[in-house]
Amino acid sequence: MLDFFVAREKMLAGAGLLGTESVAVADANRRVLAETIVASTPLPPFDYSAMDGYALRLADLPQAEPWELPVRGEVRAGSETANLPEKACLRIFTGAPVPNGADCVVIQEDTVRTGDSARFRERPAAFANIRRSGEDLALGAVALEPGTRLGAFHLGLAAALDRAELRVAKRPRIAIIATGWELRAPGSPARPGSIPESNSVALAALARETGVDVEVLPSVGDDRERATAAFDEALKQVDVLVTIGGVSVGDHDIVRPALEAAGVTLEFWKVAIRPGKPITLGRRGAAWVLGLPGNPVSAQLMFSLFGIPLLRALQGDRKPVPESSRFKLGAPVRQKTGRMGCYRVRLERGVAWPFGNQASGSTLSLAQADAIVFLPADVESCPAGGELTGLRLAEL
Repeated sequence: MLDFFVAREKMLAGAGLLGTESVAVADANRRVLAETIVASTPLPPFDYSAMDGYALRLADLPQAEPWELPVRGEVRAGSETANLPEKACLRIFTGAPVPNGADCVVIQEDTVRTGDSARFRERPAAFANIRRSGEDLALGAVALEPGTRLGAFHLGLAAALDRAELRVAKRPRIAIIATGWELRAPGSPARPGSIPESNSVALAALARETGVDVEVLPSVGDDRERATAAFDEALKQVDVLVTIGGVSVGDHDIVRPALEAAGVTLEFWKVAIRPGKPITLGRRGAAWVLGLPGNPVSAQLMFSLFGIPLLRALQGDRKPVPESSRFKLGAPVRQKTGRMGCYRVRLERGVAWPFGNQASGSTLSLAQADAIVFLPADVESCPAGGELTGLRLAEL
């Protein structure tokens, strides 16, 4: 069995950007940036007023009271840059370009306006209430780097830099195929010994959150020939094939021989982790195969720990692996050594409380969990009050 971290690094070492395409900036949310965004103009592009008030030249004010100047007009947002008359001020509004010759803005709350005259309660500081050109980004400065997974604030910055389109990574195409005669579609008529197929629903949702195109293909039961044909056809069309179930060594575990029959070269097929040991990674040409166990917790957690980083890496994401956190345990966890344990916990006021049922079929505890914590393979237990590294599920 491969060590968990060795296995994941082995996978990520071979995963690279699949390609790029241009999309409208408004359509780039959750996509991964594939270019360097450089400020083609300063940001802000010109000096502008940060407040409603009065623009003036500091040298026009005496050192002592009264600080008063005549008002000789106004400047609104969207207007051309005005020229400031000598020994006078201009009414100015938020976002308006600072007049030529002005070097400060006094906010209206600190001003007493009487007719065409403005008296200021305080002598302002130089450049008060002015946002200077290039204050955020100088001309030619790097605004966003390749590998950034774009969110709303990144898109706002790109739009502020006058970008209508962005070069982003192509979306990987992923197909999910479940195995097992016992499976039926959720909501379909029950038959003796059958269970609703839930893994593909969870895995497809997780995959879509990484920005990929997902297709859930029909289950192939436990038929090796049918599985081989389905795998072969899917691998002609997708970048990643995810199989669910049938990857162990039982009489009806047909996935590994079916993958090999479909021309897949297996990189590894056992990882020292609990739950999820019989996880398989393979390649056929440029396409990837991730074979997951059938137990729901095993499948969904292994996809979170291997599948999500793989899909991110294929988009050139600079952070394919979710950032880990440290959690203090509210109750002990124990295990048989030899495999790294992955334990579901709920968080209460910063304390991680392990669920009593850690079985690989307990979807309830996974649905209710806030995080997972890892107990190293060579460690038998961690007491209450001890700390373990883990991941918040909302941050996968």
